[in-house]
Amino acid sequence: MAPDEKHTFSYLAPIPTYEEATSSRPSSPNTRLGPEEISDDAERQGLLGGEEQTVPPSNYAPPTVESERPSLDSLDGLGEDEEAEVRREMQEMDIEDPADSDSSRSLLSHRFKRFTSFTNSLPSLTLPSFGRFLPSWRPPRIDWQALDNNRAMIIGRLFGIMIIGGLVYVLVASDIVGFGNRRNMYMFKPESIRNYVMDGIQESDNIPKYLQRVTQYPHIAGSEGNYVLGEWVEEEFKAGGLSDVHMERFDVYLNYPRKDGRRVAIVEPADKEWEAKLEEDAEETYVFHGHSASGDVTGHLVYANYGSRQDFERLKSKNIPLEGAIVLVRYYGTEGDRALKVKAAEMAGAAGCIIYSDPAQDGHLQGPVYPNGRFMPQDGVQRGAVSLMSWVVGDVLSPGFASTPGEQKRIAPSESAGLNKIPSIPLSWRDAQQLLKALQDHGERLEGDWVGDSAVEYWTGDASSPKVNLKNIQDEEQRQPIYNILGRINGFEAHQKRVIVGNHRDAWCTGAADPGSGTAVMLDVIRQLGVLQQQGWAPLRTIEFASWDGEEYNLIGSTEHVEGRIDDMRQNAIAYINLDVAVSGVDFHASGSPLLEKALKNTIARVADPGTNRSLHETWDRNGRSLEGLGAGSDYVAFQDIAGVPSIDLSFEGERFPYHSCYDSYDWMQKFGDPGWSYHKAMAQVLVLLILELSDHALVSLDLPAYSKAIASYVDKLDKDVNGQLSDKNNKQAKLDVQSLRSAAQILDSTAGRFENFDNEWHSEVFATGGFESSILNLKRLERNMKLEMFEKMLTDEAGLVNRTQFKHVIFGPQKWSGYDEAFFPGIRDWVEAGDMPKAQEEVKKVADIIIAAAEQL
Repeated sequence: MAPDEKHTFSYLAPIPTYEEATSSRPSSPNTRLGPEEISDDAERQGLLGGEEQTVPPSNYAPPTVESERPSLDSLDGLGEDEEAEVRREMQEMDIEDPADSDSSRSLLSHRFKRFTSFTNSLPSLTLPSFGRFLPSWRPPRIDWQALDNNRAMIIGRLFGIMIIGGLVYVLVASDIVGFGNRRNMYMFKPESIRNYVMDGIQESDNIPKYLQRVTQYPHIAGSEGNYVLGEWVEEEFKAGGLSDVHMERFDVYLNYPRKDGRRVAIVEPADKEWEAKLEEDAEETYVFHGHSASGDVTGHLVYANYGSRQDFERLKSKNIPLEGAIVLVRYYGTEGDRALKVKAAEMAGAAGCIIYSDPAQDGHLQGPVYPNGRFMPQDGVQRGAVSLMSWVVGDVLSPGFASTPGEQKRIAPSESAGLNKIPSIPLSWRDAQQLLKALQDHGERLEGDWVGDSAVEYWTGDASSPKVNLKNIQDEEQRQPIYNILGRINGFEAHQKRVIVGNHRDAWCTGAADPGSGTAVMLDVIRQLGVLQQQGWAPLRTIEFASWDGEEYNLIGSTEHVEGRIDDMRQNAIAYINLDVAVSGVDFHASGSPLLEKALKNTIARVADPGTNRSLHETWDRNGRSLEGLGAGSDYVAFQDIAGVPSIDLSFEGERFPYHSCYDSYDWMQKFGDPGWSYHKAMAQVLVLLILELSDHALVSLDLPAYSKAIASYVDKLDKDVNGQLSDKNNKQAKLDVQSLRSAAQILDSTAGRFENFDNEWHSEVFATGGFESSILNLKRLERNMKLEMFEKMLTDEAGLVNRTQFKHVIFGPQKWSGYDEAFFPGIRDWVEAGDMPKAQEEVKKVADIIIAAAEQL
């Protein structure tokens, strides 16, 4: 290489836009292609390669790198004129556009060629024979007198050699003289890359085709349907150009319903006998709760509103007997976690729990129901798991370690803190209103926030209520195989460092919004990045894609993956991006670590809101949105709360939809979720830009100042939530002193300022040298990146939360009694919840010390 070559971040080979590429040649006659092809428009395949592309009508194979440009492994000889020209180009660092056929061979190829020419000439070299000299060889004699006479001259020469050696070292280290190991095969302009993938997504019609394929049949975790779907996703990963594509297996505890093993029926008195239909009219999968306890129980019926602990306390205060009762509660409300509704009923003494969809929250009182509108029809049922994901996450029989095939440390279901002890079942409004009507004149008539549909009277019930039989006899598999699908795009500067993107594949039925919308978006992004790879592009850091299994059953697939690779995650994972219900409406939401705030804002500032034609960032601001906290609702939990990997969850949300019902279908999405598919495309653009922001910027886009400001706001919220409540109740309990947390936030803020100074200096020096980076600056940048990448991982405590030891993060975690909601400083809040303020104060100091230690390592 030329002696002045340096690391460059100028990406000197721009990618032409679609208009630029097609203006000089006729448009392709090909029609848009489906998911089986590499892209939806044949002309886009040739934009970077400079050649006209043709697409066979069937059995289309993605073009290889060799079809776009000469292979890096092709070492054909160069003519003298060409070799001289290459040498001049290397000296001048004048890297031409890859689309120019005269410069289509990469510089790395030339470097390999010259090295190969040298090594190939080795066999032809004739070394002299030294045998004839050996008999007369004698050890040399040292003339000590001559050395003594010339002592001053020898010392001077040695000193001169040392000066010259030092000068050479400085020249090499400062990159005034360079000797290879430089970043650049093909250099692409970041702006061109981003425009190219955004245009590709906008032109593509693959997303609806992907979603139609995903929703063809039910695919519950661990089922044959989900395994077959996994095989298809695996092939799509390969077709998209991902490397190391493979299935990852875990053997986990799952339950499945039996057709005749479920029942909800009024059995007494005889004149009120009745039995629920249970299934939806458009039955595709049986109605049940994942991880429910098995049982066949009968008891008096009691209505308990949303099933919160406060609701059960109110019933007890009215002397409504709960011991042995079958409790009827509705979804949503003051207790959003269905598992904790069942746990509260169990703790109150109930024998069983029925959870139904009330139209006030999820049905015709919200608006037109499917098939005439977006809301849950009367026969619709919200399935879901009732494992206690805010207490134990992942496989409930292997908390804290991966359920790999053959491991022997598993506990019994009866020993798991993640499972409820009483049976439960979900119910439709069609069936539930019959139970509510049967309660009339029993107990106390309810008003206000305990009433849903005003067309029905709501009563608490009492000991004289009709007796209800709840049966849930099921198949329980303690070692049911599930399969994650993994693949990657390898980075070339920091191969081990990874940005991870995940979406779960399993669904309670066909799952169009949850999770099919996320799967379709992720597959289209993989396809677009695959086209870039074929042109020679690679990110600085590795991008890993994952299709998780078992998410609906307590986030199993992602949790087992993280627990099985925990050391590697803490060392090499830079960030985790999660898609779940990617699109169910038009309002953009993001929840995540504050470290990702700047990367998110940079991303959504470039993407148009399909409904307003303003940027998503502007719409976000106008709607008063901000980066929300992470609870325990999806696959980010293990990354953020166990491994300390900065995580973010992205979605376009709307009003309620037939969540976890078989009415969450392709037809629903096409008619009501996203009729024009514009929000799916916008989400794909957000996702791909955020991936590039984190994987392909020289300075890793993690926002330390935002983190320090967020911690300060979390301290204010903690102070208000804890000490404000004590004041409101005139409680004489000692207040919580949070000053040490405020001081820790200030120390972190000061450190963040120093990091910002380095970033400014780096940009100034690189821009001043025309986009080149010296070796010394390169080392400083890599050190800066490494420290930032490790920062959030240092905010973990290996001991974990008390009685919730899987959760290690001291800033983020799920609320113990509201698993879907975030709890800032979860360990402190757990002690306050338990009423132990001295322990809470000890936790305050521990958390402050951890924050300070993390700041000091920066």
